[in-house]
Amino acid sequence: MTSLIAGPDRRERCGWVGDDPEYRRYHDEEWGTPLHGDRALFEKTALEGFQAGLSWITILRKRPRFREVFAGFVPELVAEFDDSDVERLMADAGIIRNRAKIEATIGNARIVRSMAEGELDELMWSFAPAPGIRPASFADVPAVTPESTAMSKELRRRGFRFVGPTTMYALMQSAGMVDDHVVGCWRA
Repeated sequence: MTSLIAGPDRRERCGWVGDDPEYRRYHDEEWGTPLHGDRALFEKTALEGFQAGLSWITILRKRPRFREVFAGFVPELVAEFDDSDVERLMADAGIIRNRAKIEATIGNARIVRSMAEGELDELMWSFAPAPGIRPASFADVPAVTPESTAMSKELRRRGFRFVGPTTMYALMQSAGMVDDHVVGCWRA
């Protein structure tokens, strides 16, 4: 993968974008932009968990349906899902039908519901590292960091599932806790 790729607008972007218009929009408008709020971070945690073992573009394309069937990722609503909801979700071809990931999302929602307002946001952002050196290429971007490992460990201690260190680093990138836009990217 090249470190940079020019889009139709001639802007240089991180090479992982390729030529997919949805990836380009996601890169330009969302990826690496600071994201706050318990609901937004719960959604990001859930979707990153569903992404494990798959490509992010798969999740991105299915995200509207995920939002629809998971009650907008409002933790208080998802926390009320029961076995019939699990079966409903398992039958929905518009999402990733993985029982363990569906059940983890519901369980994680119950944990978020038990937290004080703003606590998830504060907890997750407490692991954001100080700004560092911008990566020269995507080869310089780690898959795991001490901060993502610490975040994963704390979330697991609290009972969260599908929050491994690699998944949490991807969340940190997408939620703007770290800025991995490579040197030369117009967003850098």
